[in-house]
Amino acid sequence: MSIDYGPLAGFVGVWTGDHGVDVSPEPDEDERSTYYERLEFEPAGDVDNADAQELVMVRYNQVVKRKRNDEVFHNEAGFLIWDAEQALIMQSLAIPRGLALVAGGTSSVAEGVITIAVEAAVDHAQWPISQAPFLSDKARTLSFLRRYQLDGDTLTYDQTVNLEIYGRHMAHTDTNVLTRS
Repeated sequence: MSIDYGPLAGFVGVWTGDHGVDVSPEPDEDERSTYYERLEFEPAGDVDNADAQELVMVRYNQVVKRKRNDEVFHNEAGFLIWDAEQALIMQSLAIPRGLALVAGGTSSVAEGVITIAVEAAVDHAQWPISQAPFLSDKARTLSFLRRYQLDGDTLTYDQTVNLEIYGRHMAHTDTNVLTRS
């Protein structure tokens, strides 16, 4: 039996991009860095929840390096999950700084471009953010929004993570354009 990955099918593969822009918080002023990355999506099959919900998923790993020093500054692993019956996209991810979340949202197709948008918030009952005590005290993530646009062999994403850090609220943003390798 073949698995229908719905809007996730086109994501499968290895994607690379070197047009990334990261705007992140620093104590005195925000830092703007350019980066490159490798993002790999692979089919992870289907699963049912309590014999009532059928899900399909792709597993991914994203490794991001700053152009100025070639050092990894972001390494993320997770799943994009499709619930066809509810027309629901979920994204679960973990970042090895003590942060994990489950985000939920939608997908749409317009003129052949697939758009997926998911969000989570620290106080959201359905789409929560969990973080280690250090992060909760010093660099608390308040909300997360990520949007992907898939147009053939071009994958664009942007994300905004609202933080409470250095005594202020700050929007940490990332954007990049990747191509299928």
